[in-house]
Amino acid sequence: MSLGQTLKNISRVREIIRILLKYGFENVVVNTPLRNFVSESRRLQWTHHERPVFDFSSWERIRMVFEELGPTYVKLGQVLSNRSDILPEALIAEFQKLQSHVPPFPADQARNIIESELGKKIEEVFADFQDVPIGSASIGQVHKARLRSGEAVVIKVQRPGIGSIVENDLSILNEIVTRGEAYFERFGITNVVALVAAFERTMQRELNYSIEARNMDNFRSYYASEKKLHVPLVYRDLSTAKILCIEFIKGCKITDTEQLKQWHLDTAKVAEHGMALYLSQIFEHGYFHADPHPGNVLVEPNGVICLIDYGMVGKLSKREKYALADIFIGIAQQDAVKVANSLRRLAYDDNVSDLRVLEKEVDEIVEDYALLNVQENNLAELALRLQKVIYKNKLQLPGSIFLILRALAILEGIGKQIHPYFNIYEFVKPYGIKLVLEQYSPENIKENLWSRVSQYDALLRRLPNDITDILRKTRKGELAFHIHHQGHQPILREVNRIVNRLILAMLAAAFVLAAALTYRSENSTQQGGIVSLMNHVMWSYLFLGIALVLFVWVLLTIMRSGWRTWDDE
Repeated sequence: MSLGQTLKNISRVREIIRILLKYGFENVVVNTPLRNFVSESRRLQWTHHERPVFDFSSWERIRMVFEELGPTYVKLGQVLSNRSDILPEALIAEFQKLQSHVPPFPADQARNIIESELGKKIEEVFADFQDVPIGSASIGQVHKARLRSGEAVVIKVQRPGIGSIVENDLSILNEIVTRGEAYFERFGITNVVALVAAFERTMQRELNYSIEARNMDNFRSYYASEKKLHVPLVYRDLSTAKILCIEFIKGCKITDTEQLKQWHLDTAKVAEHGMALYLSQIFEHGYFHADPHPGNVLVEPNGVICLIDYGMVGKLSKREKYALADIFIGIAQQDAVKVANSLRRLAYDDNVSDLRVLEKEVDEIVEDYALLNVQENNLAELALRLQKVIYKNKLQLPGSIFLILRALAILEGIGKQIHPYFNIYEFVKPYGIKLVLEQYSPENIKENLWSRVSQYDALLRRLPNDITDILRKTRKGELAFHIHHQGHQPILREVNRIVNRLILAMLAAAFVLAAALTYRSENSTQQGGIVSLMNHVMWSYLFLGIALVLFVWVLLTIMRSGWRTWDDE
């Protein structure tokens, strides 16, 4: 299928090309299918804020491109800013600067969407609806309202047409990265196709508010007994894929120390409790809120913490929880070997040829971090240095791990703002010890043993069928081996030449033998007389001539090659 057939919005493609050229990325256009949409006569003046674009670094210009391309690409950059295992550090730093500055859409459009989704007039559902949104983002905006039954709520309304915009942008992205993967790899951006596929899944989830509603219900279930955490109630009968109606939370940002003091709350205790709640999500439940920036962490007047915006959540398996805990324990114990081994346990794949080198790189980080005092400790810097090691060694870790590192760094920053002696390791330590004990508990060992036994049982059950299948293919001549050679081409070519010469020499010898047998055939001469004898002589000379030609051919090929041996080369 051609590029033009797969894209639904040609004008959007041209806009992408214009912005790429504007910021000096003509090589991206030339080396990807986008070149089909550019005329040679087109010329653009490459400036940004009245400065030549080449005064900026390549990474800065990539960030500018994403900003100007709009919501889908801003969101992509924000998602990629968490993937330091596959993107260079400089590009990660630029993507972290991306902010969604999207003006709100008109209130009458929001009303129309709500009425269309609910099948009712606004007045039938709400006693009051505020037209001025209290928040606006790339996917949607939020309006405050009051139900006819009296409850204060907020309505998240999806931006009109955002679904088709994102769909078109993703179609373009998929086409570009599929055909231009080699180009991106030259700049150190690996697995770009998988990156876009993961981003596509993320966007599809964010475009469906029903998924966020389900996440909130799950959190309410997990923390039903936790009195110091409030998960907003979702009004499922007033929520759809495009609108989300939830309980209004009366509270302030966790960093608003002035308001906290007016409510007579101890800011240090608030910070400690907030961190404890978050760590319990990671290390106990393995199901965590993945975007805990200050605007999403509210504190109510009674000190209860409320998390909002559940569009991005993460999950950890037991194995991942144990490995992550071992990383923190290893850092606390200054045990680089434990940290390095735990990183490899987390990875799906890696490029570590010598574990000692990885251990040495980790040891430098652990030693430096151990010498810092509480005020100097900085989890964000530690995470950044670990991520450099991860990127260098191509450790492919689950995306949830990077979400956790980012979230912990954000929470550490919040904690230090409102708690003068905030030390994140003092909070992690109890969970680490608990998980180590859990990991080697009789129940867990029994569970792991049973899992291994089940795996071996499944293997033994499949083995007879697999062996039978191999024997059947062997008997029918269908068994094939695919071998990929690297660096042996010269030897293989020489072996091929030698085998060809041997075959020609054997054919020549066969024709000599045929000539001799034909000439000495007595049965035919006795039965056919002199004429038959002449025929046999003719065939004998013909076979002999063919043999002579073959011998000469073999001799000439040997002489052309200079009688070389492998040792001569």
